[in-house]
Amino acid sequence: MAISKIIANITQYISEAAMRIFGPTDDAYPTIGVQPFTGEPYDKRTDDT
Repeated sequence: MAISKIIANITQYISEAAMRIFGPTDDAYPTIGVQPFTGEPYDKRTDDT
């Protein structure tokens, strides 16, 4: 009985991992694309220190 329960737990663990890897993504990131850089590059000579 204990061996069959261990095998069932291992099978469930592996199948859940496979479903997570090969299943559809569940990310909730917005599809906004690439954002252009609109700032000024850092220049140490003009730093306000």
